[in-house]
Amino acid sequence: MTQAALVLFSGGQDSTTCLAWALDRYEKVETVGFDYGQRHRIELDCRSTLRDGLKALKPEWADRLGDDHTISLAALGEISNTALTSDIKIEMEEGGLPNTFVPGRNLIFLTFAAALAYRRGLKHIVGGMCETDFSGYPDCRDDTVKALQVALNLGMERRFVLETPLMWIDKAETWRLAKASGGEGLVELIVEDSHTCYLGERGERHDWGYGCGTCPACDLRGKGFRRFVAEEAVTR
Repeated sequence: MTQAALVLFSGGQDSTTCLAWALDRYEKVETVGFDYGQRHRIELDCRSTLRDGLKALKPEWADRLGDDHTISLAALGEISNTALTSDIKIEMEEGGLPNTFVPGRNLIFLTFAAALAYRRGLKHIVGGMCETDFSGYPDCRDDTVKALQVALNLGMERRFVLETPLMWIDKAETWRLAKASGGEGLVELIVEDSHTCYLGERGERHDWGYGCGTCPACDLRGKGFRRFVAEEAVTR
């Protein structure tokens, strides 16, 4: 039986790294993106370029990379009054979470992904959730993903495996994983063509890529990249 996977692919650094990770491991890989009215919707426009770039890096990746799907989840944006779905200032809320937290987002993403995987005959579902470098989002936790895997398997009578290759690594290690998977070519592809900035800015080019440079996503990506470069220089 063909080992096949569905990757949650937003067009960002993490999901691009996860896609490369999956292409190294599965015979068939499909991708899914979600349009939920995100403020940084420009990330969705990056997906096609990134897929083409990945196929150009390795012939086997070109053979393995299958269909792409985009699912509209406009209702999620409509019920979410957050800094990711509205033009409001990014700040911390009273409960200790940043207002970039979209309640239920990853739960909904994984549930829709499982429904798609059910129809497409795909067992493995790969997501970029991470407990090490995150803003305290409860739906990024390993316990959450494991609990949802149980619920999805019970509710759909399947044996889906939810894979989270970034769960226990930080951003510098994520850059390192990208290099291990696709070499300098993949690192450069992520720098040039992926999108992370919460504000959707693509104007200024930094050493780590494009973005406003100050939002939490840009700050995390930039710090991780600089540490990755420094550590790489030490090992040469």
